[in-house]
Amino acid sequence: MRPSRRAVITTATAAAVSATSTASAAQRRRRLRTGFERLAQDGYSLLDGQKVGIVTNPTGITRDARHIVDVMHADTRVDLTAVFGPEHGFRGTAQAGGSEGRHDDPATGLPVYDTYLKSGRALADIFTASGVDTVVFDIQDVGARFYTYIWTLYDCMEAAQFAGKRFVVLDRPNPVTGRAALGPVLHKEFATFVGRQPVSQAHGMTVAELARLFNEEFLTEAVPLETVTMSGWRRSDFYDASGLPWVPPSPNMPTPETALVYSGTCLFEGTNLSEGRGTTRPFELLGAEGVDRRWAAAANELALPGVRFREAYFAPTFSKFQGKTIGGVQVHVHDRVAFDPVRTGIALLVTAKQVWSGFAWRPDNWIDKLTGSTRVRTMIDAGADTDEVVAGWQGDLAAFRRTRRTYLLYR
Repeated sequence: MRPSRRAVITTATAAAVSATSTASAAQRRRRLRTGFERLAQDGYSLLDGQKVGIVTNPTGITRDARHIVDVMHADTRVDLTAVFGPEHGFRGTAQAGGSEGRHDDPATGLPVYDTYLKSGRALADIFTASGVDTVVFDIQDVGARFYTYIWTLYDCMEAAQFAGKRFVVLDRPNPVTGRAALGPVLHKEFATFVGRQPVSQAHGMTVAELARLFNEEFLTEAVPLETVTMSGWRRSDFYDASGLPWVPPSPNMPTPETALVYSGTCLFEGTNLSEGRGTTRPFELLGAEGVDRRWAAAANELALPGVRFREAYFAPTFSKFQGKTIGGVQVHVHDRVAFDPVRTGIALLVTAKQVWSGFAWRPDNWIDKLTGSTRVRTMIDAGADTDEVVAGWQGDLAAFRRTRRTYLLYR
């Protein structure tokens, strides 16, 4: 006798629940511990006898959502004497391109120094003036070369070396996995704060791994560096495997799903289309006045792995097209393992230019700073398709992957 449909559904549901429970049990057995958790668990012995300053922002939290500055300040085993705030500020009150300035933190009374857009000797002078012996870094990254916190890391490492300070990096997971490096590699002549050094667009590394790479490959002279690694993290893990709360690292990075697409769709910052700032789905919604259903149709025809595109209409509350209803696409990732964010971003640029006569690059060619060279822009302008553009960076990417391999800390 054939089982009833209800029995089949019940069996399938039970199997799914069992598989989920098994996966959850396995994750519990190897619970992730961040660099900070391991530092605190060891009684802060790495910081014994040191006046400590920390570079952090709202993402520097414990598993129970307390800020590590508040935790360290209350603990007599560590002498925390200063905080250094990056873009958006230590407490995260500033929008893109802003910071909180020099102030005293109301919660702890600690002096907060502003590092945003400061580097080299000027930043070294701030470290010297603060009186710290050791600079600690603990900020959640999102895995893209043009996300500025990794260059805050680089600038702070360089400045610490100039100022004769120790540097300690507390590691956190790459929320989009550490499986692979993807996309074009920056050419040095295009170095800015959205890319100081030859790193691929999606680097597939943690901040501790990047710190090791920076120290050995890019700094003129190495800083005394120590990294506190995570335990329980695998390179194939997405952020939801960590069990950690998600705190937006910046105002337009509200969810881990945003981070998943960001290394590709942030390229629309270099165009006259909205990248979704001013909506509840930044970097997932893209569009402009005059764009219609043809864009989603053209993108779907490419059958890109792991992703589909929906015709969408939205009205940004700030940034490009503020208060105007515009048309475009929403990016829907249905298989995040198969999804390639950089190839997807290129495909969306190519198809947008094909279907919308109003397409234009930003007049300052910001796209070249984001992609790291003129290659992507000039190839798309010449009519290259997605595969041709992606093929153009493979040599540089292969070389970066070989270098990257040396500095990986996790399997």
